[in-house]
Amino acid sequence: MLNKRVLKNYFQKLDYVLISLAFVLAVCGMIAIYSATRSLDAGTRQIVVQVLAGMIGIGLMFILASIDYESYTEFAKYIFIGSIAILVFVLIFGEGKEETGANSWIRVAGIGIQPSELVKLSFAITFSIHLSKVKENLNSIRTVAMLFLHFAVLFGLVVLQNDTGTALVFLFMFLSMLFIAGISYKYVLAAIGAGLASLPLAWFLLSPYQKNRILVFLNPERDASGAGFQVIQSKIAIGSGQVTGRGYLQGPQNQLEMLPEKNTDFIYGVIGEEFGFIGTVLILFLLVALIIRCIYVAQKAKNDMGSYLCIGIAAMYTFHTFENICMCIGLMPVTGIPLPFISYGGSSILTNFAAIGLVLSVWTRRRVIHFGT
Repeated sequence: MLNKRVLKNYFQKLDYVLISLAFVLAVCGMIAIYSATRSLDAGTRQIVVQVLAGMIGIGLMFILASIDYESYTEFAKYIFIGSIAILVFVLIFGEGKEETGANSWIRVAGIGIQPSELVKLSFAITFSIHLSKVKENLNSIRTVAMLFLHFAVLFGLVVLQNDTGTALVFLFMFLSMLFIAGISYKYVLAAIGAGLASLPLAWFLLSPYQKNRILVFLNPERDASGAGFQVIQSKIAIGSGQVTGRGYLQGPQNQLEMLPEKNTDFIYGVIGEEFGFIGTVLILFLLVALIIRCIYVAQKAKNDMGSYLCIGIAAMYTFHTFENICMCIGLMPVTGIPLPFISYGGSSILTNFAAIGLVLSVWTRRRVIHFGT
């Protein structure tokens, strides 16, 4: 009887607004992926993988929601060390450089897994714990240095994989969580100054294909048949959809395979072509609502760790949404960042649902719950 009551109380405490937003986005993603992969040889396999990964992700979401997020404090050191170990493993044995330019994938039985996706969540957990422990002395030089080291180790390993897009996600999460924690503006200004001063060196360290992406971003016609082809075709697809779109499964750019990476990085182009301005705005509205809901949960959290964790997750969704949509319409360089819940990718949708589970854990424990006997 007690177990039933506990279970009932658990389900009553879940945030169904957040869950509904995630479910609707995932369904929209699968609808778009089906259209995008319909003309591909591996189309059926990809939609099956996405559905199965989504189901596993939903299960993982409910499991993580049932775990007290504060319990991770005991294992923070091991979570962090495990994250480093898996990134080092990928750096040595990873694959994918030939296809994506980034050595960030592990192949298991023909299925690609991108560990850096899940490491985003471990970073959100461990960094929120770290921040909550040092909040009272946040602006001391030693504290800031240790926080930076916490971030820099994971960031550096992802950069070494040549995965600039994912590295930038870590950077945005790091900055967002520090800002919410109350970092002094003197550090913010110093970081901006250092960043601007290091731009020439950063340009020198970029690989040729990364430099080309930036140059093509500034002028897509510079390499219209090469690096600029994706963005040009994406803009054509979105523009041709006009207000209501050409109709589901009726987009010429999509169905005639004129839009590269249409099931992953440029799936927003498929949505724009087939569902028009209305479809693209709807997806953007759902993603923004999801992000705002995560921030709302952060405000309601019972402690700093819960707030920082939710802000880290919100920052992850924000950067993915902003970067993916902007690169599809030519406002940002192409970085290979998937659109949350929408783009094809088992690792991506698993991470997105798991992230919702962490936010739900904060929500259900926003106040002390006393179960009846």
